[in-house]
Amino acid sequence: MGFNLFGFGESIGIDLGTATVLVYIKGQGIVVREPSVVTVDKNTNTILAVGEQARLMMGKTPGNIMAIRPLREGVISDYEMTERMLKHFIQAAIGKHPFMKPTIAVCVPSAVTAVERRAVEDATRQAGARKVYIIEEPIAAAIGAGIDISRACGSMVVDIGGGTTDIAVISLGGTVVSTSLKIAGDNFDEAIVRYMRKKHNVLIGERSAEQLKMNIGTTFERTMSVSMDIRGRNLITGLPKNITVNSEEMLEALSESAIAITEAVHAVLEKTPPELAADISDRGIVMTGGGSLLYGLDKLIAKRTGINTMIAEDAVSCVAIGTGKFIEFMDGSEKRDKRRKKREKPSKKEEKKDI
Repeated sequence: MGFNLFGFGESIGIDLGTATVLVYIKGQGIVVREPSVVTVDKNTNTILAVGEQARLMMGKTPGNIMAIRPLREGVISDYEMTERMLKHFIQAAIGKHPFMKPTIAVCVPSAVTAVERRAVEDATRQAGARKVYIIEEPIAAAIGAGIDISRACGSMVVDIGGGTTDIAVISLGGTVVSTSLKIAGDNFDEAIVRYMRKKHNVLIGERSAEQLKMNIGTTFERTMSVSMDIRGRNLITGLPKNITVNSEEMLEALSESAIAITEAVHAVLEKTPPELAADISDRGIVMTGGGSLLYGLDKLIAKRTGINTMIAEDAVSCVAIGTGKFIEFMDGSEKRDKRRKKREKPSKKEEKKDI
């Protein structure tokens, strides 16, 4: 991982996700991609691990050690741990002793309250930011997906993250219609855990549910069935049990959550002005975020809306890339303003001449 030796005036974009944190540095791209997990010793309040190392400890820690996910449903649920986690990732990106504090842009779900937005801003500043910009996730996702949001043309983005699904119609650099659902990647995992308990009397952990989702997760009928072996705890005997799960079962487990997302997309389209709806019909719907990779979700949305639905290139990174490009633009805009003011400011010789 490369970084500016002195961290002089770095411009950083952060996708502060419920499941994953991505850090983008101007000129370098994404330099940090880690799970949003912290393990802490409850007795001493000492952080033992952050990111991937902490994720590997989930469900395996003794009583005095907690694996914490400090963000829930797209917003901060544990302020102190969020701040400490952010500080760790910022230092991982630019070093522990930067010559100058960085300017940071952080994204938030479109439906956050003013209090929740302020909490993200304050935590980022406390973690070491000199200046903080807040950008809404659908805007960042659109920029990262390569959509020119400045045009007078309607674009629809469906960003499915870990904690929230943000659906927005964007035109002329702003959001025209939007909604945010607390149904996303985490919800899919929980649905799989519930299904395994109900159908097979087997309890599986979050990580096992995530593996099932990523490998054989299905929201639209596949042409060929796929299966996977998973291990859990038999709720009747209390003993470990191996079980083979197939994609048809995953379709059954995930259909309720998937349909809720497609109905939300349909509802946003119903509220969209006719001219912008026509643009979206021509240009299609763009999906971003890790949840967009769930098999068949794009097909399900296309079937419900009748509009071509496509998954963006590098969908998982779109929000981080868009946040990074946004901070690059803001950074450049600030510099241009400073140069303009400098040119407009009269010199001392001119001031004396006027006198």
